Amino acid sequence: MREAHIGGGYPYGCACGYRQHVRMGVLDIGSNTVHLLLVDAHYGAAPIPASKLKIPLRLAEHLTPDGEVDDVAVATLIEFIQKAQNLSEDLGVSELMAFATSAIREAANGEAVLRRLVEETGLHVEVLSGEDEARMTFLAVRRWFGWSAGRLLVMDIGGGSLELASGVDEEPDVAVSLPLGAGRLTRAFVTNDPPKPDELRHLRKHVRASIASVVGRMRREGEPRIAVASSKTFKQLARIAGAPSSSEGLYVRRTLTLPAVQQLVRDLATIPVVDRALIPGVSEGRAEQLLAGAVVAEGAMELLGIDELVICPWALREGVILHRMDGLTG
Repeated sequence: MREAHIGGGYPYGCACGYRQHVRMGVLDIGSNTVHLLLVDAHYGAAPIPASKLKIPLRLAEHLTPDGEVDDVAVATLIEFIQKAQNLSEDLGVSELMAFATSAIREAANGEAVLRRLVEETGLHVEVLSGEDEARMTFLAVRRWFGWSAGRLLVMDIGGGSLELASGVDEEPDVAVSLPLGAGRLTRAFVTNDPPKPDELRHLRKHVRASIASVVGRMRREGEPRIAVASSKTFKQLARIAGAPSSSEGLYVRRTLTLPAVQQLVRDLATIPVVDRALIPGVSEGRAEQLLAGAVVAEGAMELLGIDELVICPWALREGVILHRMDGLTG
């Protein structure tokens, strides 16, 4: 499948100049959720959220035995895109970008799905490579923390993959993507609720072997001054470990320590999914995947020598918007 290797900007025309305010939209077709984010963007300034819309489609769970996204999921996706387009039009969006990640990237009929989306909605969807996901997320984190943060190490756990990136500039020195998403691992390794010890051991072994294969590349670039986590999985892990709730605002410092993650793995392994969903800060749609996410977080932190992660409110969607804003040349 053709992937979008973002280096020269997305292939969308825009008559807007650097100095104009632009209402932009980005549609993120992820493994767990399809999410529309509308922002008021201005070159040199932080994008300000204007509206959002999402649906927990879980594309990766709608695969046929042949690895194709089924018709029900595609029809639901088309319906959501049309809703997103109507909302964007109603709210004065001048440019709507759309991208897809691992679920579409790896689907056997991914190209056919993209063609159908164009035919029925007119929307062209770019497929990001795993490395592009890591790079765009890193850009968002760098802009959030600024140059004074020095070398950053960024981790992001999605439904289908784990992204890692490290660098001192806006372009990371190293960016990698591993097939260690919380949803993917849950489907592959967890069949009992709660999981049996053998299931957890096999999951842990697989995760650590995968991360160990890239540790040398990550650490060769130097020790980070700040280790950062983004994504819903990390935010929920931090919340149930005691971090402030989202109601306290974006600018409250939120962290996740290694001892807290280790304790979460032990605790979540004994709690049925229905009870996990009752924990404050855990969404019902993510409860099943949270243990696998915690196992990935624990493995990454231990193998990369990270004692504490700072949670960043911005992630992939914001990175895509910031990258596009940088490409507006008038």
